[in-house]
Amino acid sequence: MEDIMITARGLVKTYNGQSAVGGIDFHVKKGDVFGIIGPNGAGKTTTLKMISGLIPPTSGQVLINDQLVTVDNIQIKKIIGYLPEESPLYENMKTRDYLRFFASVHDVGKKEADIRINTLLNHLNLEENNKRLGTFSKGMKRKVAIARSLINDPQLLIYDEPTSGLDPQTAHYILGFIKTMKERGKTVIFSAHNLAQVESICDRVLIMKLGGSVANGSINELKEQYGTTIHSITYQSEGLSQILTISNMDEINRAVKDIMDGGGVITDISVTESDLEEIFLKLIEVVDSAPA
Repeated sequence: MEDIMITARGLVKTYNGQSAVGGIDFHVKKGDVFGIIGPNGAGKTTTLKMISGLIPPTSGQVLINDQLVTVDNIQIKKIIGYLPEESPLYENMKTRDYLRFFASVHDVGKKEADIRINTLLNHLNLEENNKRLGTFSKGMKRKVAIARSLINDPQLLIYDEPTSGLDPQTAHYILGFIKTMKERGKTVIFSAHNLAQVESICDRVLIMKLGGSVANGSINELKEQYGTTIHSITYQSEGLSQILTISNMDEINRAVKDIMDGGGVITDISVTESDLEEIFLKLIEVVDSAPA
């Protein structure tokens, strides 16, 4: 049986009669990286906040380690590290003082806090240089916010757009850091708009639109169910180089035989598969064009 950490059942959130999340179901296995993607207004942030216990669902429930997540469930919150998309820092504080403060909030002793802070600053390649947080670049501030989310050594990391607005180098570094969190046994659930990033690190993906679930599965499952595979056969015939593209696997052997029977010489066979972005756009377009 799969070792499930997060289970969402019939999760609904409404504001003033308007649906933000409309009855979604999913699960996240321990040690997985789970991505939530969707256009603006899809309900991604609201879903992450309900999982974190920051806001209550209107109906439905979230379970973490078989415990019900509620706004006042302190035991669940102790094992969560949450990073909102906008994460203001105390800009007059210095990095170590800032992290020590949040360590104390989580009842982490001073000696253990200093060990964790040293480790986090090293792993995040964060040189604070005794400067105040207000002088940091956006990328450095994001790293400090990530360090804050890890100061209590949580089992579950919930990150809302962790690389939003960062330069490519810093974004790449943070994605690599998330991978190392998985390697250390952490479970990660995060939202993102950069689908190439999601495809590169996620075990499973939930695609949302207008508060609902459009698709949910592993990258391979989504590709098998919604993607296309194109085979390109390059061959020489009568002195000319030609390319034949085939999407139906059953036709490949027949095409190869016909080319060779006709005196052609095959020089290359390549395969192109749909990536996550193509699948996402296809599914969102289908939803947009569906009759009301």
